[in-house]
Amino acid sequence: MTGETVVEAEKDLIRKRLLKYTRRAFRMLPELDKPRILDIGCGSGVPTMELARLSKGQVTGLDIKQPLLDMLTGKIEKAGLSDRVQAINRSIFDMDFADESFDVLWSEGSIFVVGFEKGLQEWRRLLKPGGFLVVHDEEGNIPEKLGQVSSCGYGLLGYFVLDEEKWRREYYAPLEELIHKIRTKHADNRRVIAALDAEQREVEMVKRNPERYRSVFFVMKMA
Repeated sequence: MTGETVVEAEKDLIRKRLLKYTRRAFRMLPELDKPRILDIGCGSGVPTMELARLSKGQVTGLDIKQPLLDMLTGKIEKAGLSDRVQAINRSIFDMDFADESFDVLWSEGSIFVVGFEKGLQEWRRLLKPGGFLVVHDEEGNIPEKLGQVSSCGYGLLGYFVLDEEKWRREYYAPLEELIHKIRTKHADNRRVIAALDAEQREVEMVKRNPERYRSVFFVMKMA
């Protein structure tokens, strides 16, 4: 395993703490019969696997980091879900699926790469008529984003905010503890230490400006 994947494998335990918000957003959707779901920017696939469990449908996880996709593939095989879940290496800028390929597009922390409004506009073609888009993004200007939801041709089913205290308590405080633990265990592994240093820099940024890390789940239906 690379230094990054050693750290990512450990971080999965913390990411699972946030799955309750994935479940909350999923429950805002109407009941769907074995939907086709695209998880955009899936990483190591913690939400991907949860979506497969919740939906009983077909789930495609998309990312460009092959080591993380390899981790997801291992999870898929271990769970015996190779017939329903797949991991593919493809850029968010090159999602060359056929029009109307999916019932649900799911994006936890990836739409910022293309921009909120642009993502809503460009991803729309991938949805079947009446399909759903779920986006977890930085808070930003919520009224402005709600206006973009409407102007891009979606109806809002609902949204909810994860404030800075939730992020501190449920993710960044446990992450900092994990960093110290892994640093001790892998003190002689330069690649692991470099990956940990990057994680610690993010933690320090959060401490300096915690309100910047508020985020929002938007649940939308194509009008």
